[in-house]
Amino acid sequence: MFGLLLQVQNAANDLTTNTLVVNEEATEIKLSVLELAMKGGWIMVVLAIFSIIAVYIFVNRYIVISRATKYDKSFMNNIREYIVDGKLEMAQTLCRSNQTPIARMIEKGISRIGRPLNDINAAIENVGKLEVSRLEKGVAGLATIAGASPMLGFLGTVIGMIRAFYDMSMAGNNIDIALLSSGIYQAMVTTVGGLIVGILAYIFYNVLVSRVEKVIYLVEAQASEFMDVLYEPAR
Repeated sequence: MFGLLLQVQNAANDLTTNTLVVNEEATEIKLSVLELAMKGGWIMVVLAIFSIIAVYIFVNRYIVISRATKYDKSFMNNIREYIVDGKLEMAQTLCRSNQTPIARMIEKGISRIGRPLNDINAAIENVGKLEVSRLEKGVAGLATIAGASPMLGFLGTVIGMIRAFYDMSMAGNNIDIALLSSGIYQAMVTTVGGLIVGILAYIFYNVLVSRVEKVIYLVEAQASEFMDVLYEPAR
C-alpha cells in the first residue's frame, strides 16, 4: 500500500516537474510583435515603409476629397441669379470664395460667357478633368502598394525557405529544428506582413476611388446645371 502511494506521489512530482519545464519553455518562446517582425529581415523594413506611405496617402487624400465633396445647395441658385441679372463679377467673386473643384469649374465657365456655348462647355470639362486628376494624386500609389506588398511577402517566403534548406544542407546529419527556425520564421512572417499591408492598401484604394467617383458625379451634375443656366436668358 505504501509502495503504491509512493509511486503515485513520484508520478505526480514528475508531472509537476514536466509541467514547469513546459511552462518555462513556453515562456521562453514568447515573442513581441516587434521581435517577430524583425525575424522577417529586410523585407519587413520595406513593408513597414510601404505601410507608412499607404496610410499617409489615404489620410491626405481622404481629407482633400472630403473637402471637395462639401457642396452648398444655395451656391448654384446664387450663381443663377447673378448670371440672369448680368452680375458676372459678383458670380466670379462668389466662386473664388468657395474653394472647391465645382466653384473653380463654374468660375472658368463664367469667364467664358460671351463665347459659343460649345467653347464654354469644353472649358468647363477641361477644368473638371484637371480637378479630378488633382484629387486622384497618389491614389495610383496605393494600387501599386496593394499589388506589390503580397508579392514582396512571397519573395520573403522563397528567400526564407532557401535559407532553411541551405542551413539544412550545411548541417549534414546534425539537423536541429533551431537551425531551421530562422529561415522558416522569415518565410512565414514576410508572407503575413505582405498580405496585411496589401489588404490594407487595397481597402484604402477602393475607399478613395469610391469617393472620387462621388466628386465626379457632383462635378458633372453642376456642369450640366450651369449650362442650363446659360440657356435660360436666351429663351
